Amino acid sequence: MSYKLYYWDGIPGRGEFVRLALEEGGADYVDAAREPGGTDEMLKLMKAPGGAAPPFAPPFLVDGDLLIAHVANILFYLGPRLGLAPEGEGLRTIANGLQLTITDFVAEIHDTHHPIGVSHYYESQKPEALRRAADFLSERLPKFLGYFERVLSQNSSGPNQMVGDRLSYVDLSLFQVIEGLRYAFPRAMDAYEANIPRLVDVHDAVRVRPRIYSYLASERRLAFNESCIFRHYPELDRQS
Repeated sequence: MSYKLYYWDGIPGRGEFVRLALEEGGADYVDAAREPGGTDEMLKLMKAPGGAAPPFAPPFLVDGDLLIAHVANILFYLGPRLGLAPEGEGLRTIANGLQLTITDFVAEIHDTHHPIGVSHYYESQKPEALRRAADFLSERLPKFLGYFERVLSQNSSGPNQMVGDRLSYVDLSLFQVIEGLRYAFPRAMDAYEANIPRLVDVHDAVRVRPRIYSYLASERRLAFNESCIFRHYPELDRQS
């Protein structure tokens, strides 16, 4: 039976972290909201009464009778099934912690263009976004990327892996983070990437993996756009 991934159509967003794992794992899956009637089906599942708690928001994954919500939780579930998690409970817990840190990072990236509220247009909070983005680029981006670079340097098991000695979903997620940051803040990333050579190596190693390379060239891969988490507003892209 195919996995069914539910996420908003037209944007890569948080759903892309799950898609990358499904693609690299060679999973049979349906991107449900991109199918006819899929968005209505997704909304019904979010409002379904009774039974287990409905998901708060997409993405969520359906595997048979099981519904799994939240990116980190979905990847924690999929990782061992797709061969994208380290062996051993200890390392799997570390991988989950790293993915949760990526979740925090992605939330801060989003808030650079919507610091006041998601229900308001960017243009209505542009002064606040300018301040938030400046702080993000000077303080938060170096802190998060520096942390992941340090974790890589301390993993003696593999040259281009965050955890253990083989590719994991954490590596795939960091690939997407680097891709998104390059789209949103090309000037700032161009100035900063010399400080994170190991992360760049992870990104480059993921990009050329056969299944990922094929996926990136396909119509299944959605382009970044200004309705997504990673948005390019040139006025926010100041070198840190």
